[in-house]
Amino acid sequence: MTVRVGVIGAGMIGQDHIRRLTEVVTGAAVTAVTDIDADRAAEVAARVAATALPTGADLIASPDVDAVLVTSWGPTHAEHVLNAIAAGKPVFCEKPLATTAEDCLRIVEAERAHGRRLVQVGFMRRFDPGYRQMKEVLSTGSLGAPLIVHCAHRNPTVPESYHSAMAAQDTAVHEIDVLRWLLDDEIASAQVVTPRATSKRFPHLKDPQIMIFETSQGVRIDLEVFVNCQYGYDIQCEVVGEDGLVRLPDPAAVGIRTAARHGTGVLQDWKDRFAEAFDTEFREWIAAVAAGTEPTGPSSWDGYAATVITDAAVRSLETGGETVTVDMKPRPAFYGGTA
Repeated sequence: MTVRVGVIGAGMIGQDHIRRLTEVVTGAAVTAVTDIDADRAAEVAARVAATALPTGADLIASPDVDAVLVTSWGPTHAEHVLNAIAAGKPVFCEKPLATTAEDCLRIVEAERAHGRRLVQVGFMRRFDPGYRQMKEVLSTGSLGAPLIVHCAHRNPTVPESYHSAMAAQDTAVHEIDVLRWLLDDEIASAQVVTPRATSKRFPHLKDPQIMIFETSQGVRIDLEVFVNCQYGYDIQCEVVGEDGLVRLPDPAAVGIRTAARHGTGVLQDWKDRFAEAFDTEFREWIAAVAAGTEPTGPSSWDGYAATVITDAAVRSLETGGETVTVDMKPRPAFYGGTA
């Protein structure tokens, strides 16, 4: 079957996903688009022979929409996801699932009341080949128990609108999700410390930041978030176990020898670094929708967990580096927990 997807939000990421669904993924068609900017919605819809609809509620209710993709402004996510659940339609929501833990829990409870998983959250790193290889190695137990994780998340620059809390909420949130998945462990506390600030930042921004997490099983995670590193988009991850370690590979790149130097290029953009992960993420989501099975990607519970953990990191930043306990509810059995 062809899965008819309605897209709520026709900004940059929405348009990129529309391109992906119409040009890369098989078995999908974009049939409806809506955006707060009606003219933009009409323009984007016309490109893919879709219908432009006035509101997200209209799109979700449309008989021409089998599944919903939410790529609108973050504070609107909870409303659209809850409406999709009420309509019984699968919904893919770009992160964040919601901007507050309370709204995330509303979604969790609505989905549990529905009785089956409908929601997938857009944490694409779980679909990256390198991270999946790391997961396979860790799952074998050949490295022994994980003890320490070293990570870095570096961007060349960020715009002036980027503020200090976004280092956790928009940037480190990807490491938070993928490390919970890699370690099959929960993050129990967060601390954020600020070393000497780079002169390349805007004055209001604390950059870089060092985030220190501890999991429920005692694994220590250090994460460097440096969003004005200048040289490129660079993602690093190393898990140290009792009997060895595993490192995330850098993206494959040709070696260049010229002018007495040997080097490789450094990617400059997250879209290029995780292009394959985005494609795989949507292929697997569409396949699950077409088969009528539950999504296998990050769940509503994962969206809630990420929000609670980033909240703790922001509180630590605001208090000058205090260690903040993550105040997370017990995971319900519905999402694989014991409660």
